[in-house]
Order: sequence, then structure tokens, then C-alpha cells
Amino acid sequence: MRFILARHEQGSTHMADGYARVLNKVGVCIATSGPGATNVVTGLATAQIDSSPVVAFTGQVNRAVIGTDAFQECDIIGVSASVTKYNMQVREPSEIPDAVKRSFYIANTGRKGAVLVDIPKDCTTLSGEMDFNPKLKFRGYNIDPTPKPQELDWAAKLLVEAQRPIIMAGGGVIAAGASNELVALSELLMAPTANTLMGKGAFPNDHQLSLGLCGMHGSKASNSMVPKADVLLVVGSRFSDRTTAKVADFNPEGKIIHIDIDRSEVDKNVETVTKVIGDAKLALNGLYTRVQALQSQGNPVWSSKIALYRENWDEEPNKARGFLRAPKVIRALRDLMPRDAVITTEVGQNQMWAALHYDAYLPQTFFTSGGLGTMGWGFPAAIGAKTAKPDVPVVDIAGDGSFGMTENNLATAVEEELPVIVVVLNNNVLGMVAQWQRLFYNERYSAVKLKGNPDFVKLADAYGAEGVRTETLDDFMTAVRRAMKADVPTVIDVPIHPDENVLPMIPPGMGLKDTLWEA
Repeated sequence: MRFILARHEQGSTHMADGYARVLNKVGVCIATSGPGATNVVTGLATAQIDSSPVVAFTGQVNRAVIGTDAFQECDIIGVSASVTKYNMQVREPSEIPDAVKRSFYIANTGRKGAVLVDIPKDCTTLSGEMDFNPKLKFRGYNIDPTPKPQELDWAAKLLVEAQRPIIMAGGGVIAAGASNELVALSELLMAPTANTLMGKGAFPNDHQLSLGLCGMHGSKASNSMVPKADVLLVVGSRFSDRTTAKVADFNPEGKIIHIDIDRSEVDKNVETVTKVIGDAKLALNGLYTRVQALQSQGNPVWSSKIALYRENWDEEPNKARGFLRAPKVIRALRDLMPRDAVITTEVGQNQMWAALHYDAYLPQTFFTSGGLGTMGWGFPAAIGAKTAKPDVPVVDIAGDGSFGMTENNLATAVEEELPVIVVVLNNNVLGMVAQWQRLFYNERYSAVKLKGNPDFVKLADAYGAEGVRTETLDDFMTAVRRAMKADVPTVIDVPIHPDENVLPMIPPGMGLKDTLWEA
């Protein structure tokens, strides 16, 4: 068993999360009682809302003093109840095997999520009769991933009759390992396919039917075509507000089919015409068989419209002297990376630039904190990802604000000889908040300027990592090539202009049709 010592419990949870997402298996972290336990809560909330299978084991004071406010006592069961799929406290040493087996099963079945197991100190030191292969019994947790045939029949009929079908892929496609099935159905229907932020990589961005990202910072192709679909098949997505924007304008005239393993998500945010409850891989296979039997030929006129929108959104020339444009940096990084390279991102402008301009070709190669938007997630998650896949390049696309929150994990990466690459898009500002203040609050900036940023090159050197600052695109590409061959982590500091915006963008309260293409 490999134990990796993090410098902060939150970082350890994000590492477990990154590991879990890359391998689609349970990631595990451990923390002490009290503040150690509360420090994992942000990481568990992040994993839970993004349906990542993470199990956290926390220490607890001796059973005899629980409830007395003993040193480092905390009711972590109560604290974590709302941000986990399940939590439990062991009360006898003999319960530990059952708790471990139960936590792994719950975390990685159905809609995956975070589980916390709290273990009092004396339960780890006392002896007891152990059954290391306990028979699990669950009341009210009966997972049946098989979709109902009648739901598949109705959904297939709608798809075959559609004149303007579109598919939208969410993170559930990746979790179910259903990317090949998604591509097959898309090609059979000749249906353009968009992705949510969490679904990036579920459908290859270089496929002729790919529309790219849909939502607040969605591509021109996706945000222009999704509202026009007469039938919209949404697979493994919870209809986040960052995907739908104004719900009334999301798909106003179309019929929505929702495939999801979590029944509670259906009709929660967006009203659907029909549903398919079950595993996405099984559901897409079932739809493919039925659509093929109905001999759908697709609509060539509709699918040909993709070409009108697929051309890259061109930026203005790099006019800001001494600064690189973030989209060009991201695209250059894509050109240098192999198809199976793993990308994590921080949260903010860097995240949206990456989602827009870094093409993902394979599932489980692009990861970000979606639902919670946890700044500082990307770097420790990259360490977890590199642990899971040591033979492929792993890059964290970061902003200076987010990287500053968890940069202490450089110590862990150096100690564990995990040569991750961090690309810091450094504008000395909390970029996304500043962008909102610039566009919607008449440039009344408040609490966004980071005048006290460290020298990231010197910071990396202090930890024993490599640090380099790049001023030109050629310098950046050279630095990335060297970092891919390095034996230690590399931090690449890329100065960008503080006033650069992430566009496209949907203004608050507006719909996909109101996408702002330029400031």
C-alpha cells in the first residue's frame, strides 16, 4: 500500500479525488480528528457534487469521552452529513471490516460520490473478533443499473422521428465508461453532440459532429445549436445552471430526453418529455439497437450546419505588449501534449479558457472542479492523477489565485517524485471575479488584485522543483517540452494581461441565445 503524505488534509482529499477520476475507482484519504477531519470537508463536498468516488477515514477521540468536548473532538458525522453520499462512525473494533467494505461499495456504485468513515481512537488499538469478508446488508440502497425497456422504446422513437436531434454528454458518460457507445449513437443519428464542463472528453472534440462546450462560456457551435434542437438527448448531466443558463431559453421548443442513473435528478431543474433511468452505457447500447432497428438515416441538412459553427473563434492579435494571450497558450499546450495526456484545472478564468481551447479527445483526460468550483483543486488533483498514471504527462492549468491556495503540495510532489507540470496563467488578479466587476459592475474592483503574489519561479526553486517564466509563445513551448522530460515538478509562470476576458460568456440572468461573443 502506497502512503502519500500531503501537507494539508484538504490537499490529500483533492489528491484522492484526482486519483479516483483518472482510474474511475475509489480514491482514499485519511486524516486525524478535529481540525484534520474538518479540513477534508471541502474536498469531500467537491467530490460529492462532481460524483467522484472518494472515501475519507477520519480519526476520532476515544469512545469514552465522545460528547465531552475532549481535545480535538468534532462531530464530523454531523458536519459532513450534507456533503457526503454516506457517512458512519465505527463503534466497535469488529465493525471496521464492514465499514471499509460498505464505504467502498457505496462510493463506487450508482451515482458515485464521497463517503466518510469516522473511527474512534480506541477502536484502532483494541482487539476483537474480525470477519474480513462481511456480508453487506443495505436498507433502502438497492442499485439496479438496467434501464426499463419501455423507456428505451419511447426515447428511441423520439430520436428517430427528430429532424434536428442533438446529444449532450455529461460527466455520467465518463463515469459509466460509455464514450464509445455515445460516439456510435451520435454517428448513427448524425446528431451533433455537445458536452457539459464535466462531460469534456466524453465525445472527442476533433470529431466532425462535436459542438464543444455548452453553457455560460460555451462554444459558438454549442450555444447556437442546442436551443434549436427539436429533440435533445441529455446523458449523465444534472442540468447545472452553468450549463443551461436561463432555463426557459435553454431548449424552448424541443423535447428533452434525460438519461441518468440518479432518478432524483430527472425533472429537478429542467422538465423532460421522457426519461431513461439507469447506467449510461447500458442505456446508450439499448438506444443504439432500437434506433438501428428503426433504420434512421439522420438528417444530412441538419448535421451539415455544424460546419458553419465549428471554425475556431479567432482572437484579436496579441496587442498587449509583454503579455501572452491565454487562448493561444492553451492551444499551444494542446499541440504539445499527446492525446492521452491528463489535464486538471483550477477554477476561474483559467478553467474556462482550458474548457474552451484545450481539445479533449479521450475520456478521463480532462478534469476540473465543476459543481463546487473549488479554487486550489487542480494542483493536488494533478498529483493524484500522476500517481494513478505515472507514464503520461499530467498538467495543471492554473491561475495565480488558485495556485496560491494549495501550492504547498509542491513539497509532496517533490518528495514523491511526481513530475507534474503547473502552467500558471498569471495576471496578478482574481481574474473571473475581476471580469464580472469589469463587465457588469462598471469596473468597480473590490478585493481582486493580488499585489502580494510570490515569485513563482523562486517559490518552485525553494521546494526543490523547477521554475521558469516565459514571455513569448516560443519560450513557453520550449519550457513545456523540457518539463515533459523532467524528473521533478515544473512550474511555468506565464504573465497575461489583467484585463483579458474569457469570452464567449452569457450575462447573468440571460439564456444561450444571449451569449456575449465579444466585449
